[in-house]
Amino acid sequence: MIAPALVGLAALYLWPFLSTFVKSFMKVPVFGAGTFTGVDNYTKLLSDEDFWRALGNSARYTLLVLLGIPIAIVLAALIEQAAKGRTLYRVLFFLPVVTLPVAVGMVWRFILNGDFGILNYLLSLVGIPGEYWVADDRFTIYAFAVVGIWMGLGVNLIILGAGLQSIPVELYEASAVDGAGRIRQFFSITLPLLSPSIFFVTVLTIISALQMFDLVFVMLGSVNNTAIDGSKTIVYLFYEAAFVQFKQGYGAAIAIVLLVIIMIATAIQFRLQRRWVNYD
Repeated sequence: MIAPALVGLAALYLWPFLSTFVKSFMKVPVFGAGTFTGVDNYTKLLSDEDFWRALGNSARYTLLVLLGIPIAIVLAALIEQAAKGRTLYRVLFFLPVVTLPVAVGMVWRFILNGDFGILNYLLSLVGIPGEYWVADDRFTIYAFAVVGIWMGLGVNLIILGAGLQSIPVELYEASAVDGAGRIRQFFSITLPLLSPSIFFVTVLTIISALQMFDLVFVMLGSVNNTAIDGSKTIVYLFYEAAFVQFKQGYGAAIAIVLLVIIMIATAIQFRLQRRWVNYD
């Protein structure tokens, strides 16, 4: 009965993983069979400044995107307290999720354009000079993070909203009788009982952030963009190596290293969740 699912998993996940793992130990030309090179690809990767820069960019982007979780918690709590329009609010926040990331990236690229972008125009109205948000590597990661937070709010609100609805109302009523205010209720009841949902959202956010590519590719645009070298993420580095420079073995090594990083990050989160996640 589970054979169809197993066949699908083997064909779409297991085989590509094994193929990529094998290629990471090979030098694979554009045409023809590859040659075994041992750990040369990994040795070169660990000594590559572009890799460490891309890893730092991905880590910085991930930390910034995690700031969207507290924002989502507050918004979810406010939506749950709304007397009317809860469904409308959820739909509006969820719209970026069902919109193509390429379309989102293109729109935000125009908004953040340094010459004629809407953001710089609004800043000029209050006397603040604008910047080249997607053409200066001092700002690009922060620009990506703003868009990433905006895109992730919809899913986070749905998950956290479901977690809020599972909290018994009687707990709030009993605490109110004891004199607890809204702030005390939030920190003493809402956050502890919402911790499983927060943990789940955190895991999804970190995995998604470390795999971020489409926003970088679309928002940076042309290869002539001077910010590209300082704004690459790990997945962008993989794309560049495997599909632009046609170094499939080196690209495969980047993919495997990224997989290991995600596995370690996820394992650490599951280990630490015992200390702060409340399942009672």
